[in-house]
Amino acid sequence: MYRRALEGYEKVFGPEHPHTLTSVNNRGSVLEIQGNYGEAEAMYRRALEGYKKVLGPEHPHMLTSVSSLGSVFSRQGRYGEAEVMHRRALEERKKALGPEHPDTLTSVSKLGSVLLRQGNYGEAEVIYRRALEGYEKVLGPEHPDTLTNASNLGSVLSRQGRYGEAEAMHRRALKERKKMFGPEHPDTLTSVSKLGSVLSRQGKYKKGEELEVQAMETRKSVLGNEHPNTLASMNNLAFTFKAQGHNNKAISLMENCFQFRKQVLGPQHPCTTLSLKALNKWRNIDIIPNGDH
Repeated sequence: MYRRALEGYEKVFGPEHPHTLTSVNNRGSVLEIQGNYGEAEAMYRRALEGYKKVLGPEHPHMLTSVSSLGSVFSRQGRYGEAEVMHRRALEERKKALGPEHPDTLTSVSKLGSVLLRQGNYGEAEVIYRRALEGYEKVLGPEHPDTLTNASNLGSVLSRQGRYGEAEAMHRRALKERKKMFGPEHPDTLTSVSKLGSVLSRQGKYKKGEELEVQAMETRKSVLGNEHPNTLASMNNLAFTFKAQGHNNKAISLMENCFQFRKQVLGPQHPCTTLSLKALNKWRNIDIIPNGDH
C-alpha cells in the first residue's frame, strides 16, 4: 500500500514534495516493522535529506525523520549513532513544541530505549519514568504510547533485578494491550514475551516457559520465522531451558537463534554476539550474557 502511494506521490508531486517525503518516511516505518532495517534506513535518510532541503532543519517533519533514523540505528545495534539522533530530536522538539507534547515525549522514550540497550540503566529509568508520567498526563493511562512506556520501564527494572516491580509493569501493559489490540498483535506479543522473561528470572520457570513458547510460536505465525522479534523469543526461551537444566534443548535452540541472527542481523550485531557468547558459555568456552526481549 505504502509503495503504491509513494509511486503515486512521486508521479503527481515530484520526488521532493513534502507529501512524497511523508510517504517515503511511512514506507521506512513499514520496512522497519518488517525487520528490513537496511532498506528502512535508506528510506529514512532520503526523507531526512529531502525535508532538510525543502522545509529546513528544525521543521517537525524533519525531526520525525531524525527520530526514525535513530530508531533504525538502534535496531541495527548502532547505539552511539542512535543516541545522537534521539538527543538531537529531543532538544529540538522540546524547544519547538514544549516538554509535554506527545512528539517530545516520544523522543524522551526513544532516548530511554537506547540508553537501556547500552546498559545505562539508572539514566534509562529516570528517562522512562519521565516519559510515562508525561504520557499518563497528556494521553491517559491506557493510550498505546503510555503502555509502551510502562513496558519499557518494566524492562529496565528487570535489568536492575527489581523483578516484582517489572512484573507489575508488564502485567499492566499486557492486560491493556490484549484488550485494545487482541492476543496476536505484535505489541501484545512483546508484553507476553517480557512477562515470560521476568517470571523466569524469578524462578517461575513453568509459567515463564509457557509464555515464552506462546510468544515465539505466535510471532512465527504473525511475523515469520526470521523476524528479529521471533529470534528474541527464541533467545529468551533458550535461556529458560538452560536455567532449568535442559542443556541440549537450550543449546539446540540457541544454535538456531544464532544462525538466524547472523543471517538476518549480521555477525557483528550485538544480539548476534550475545547468542554466540551464550553458546560458547554453554559449551564451556566463554562468558554468559543476559537474555533480551
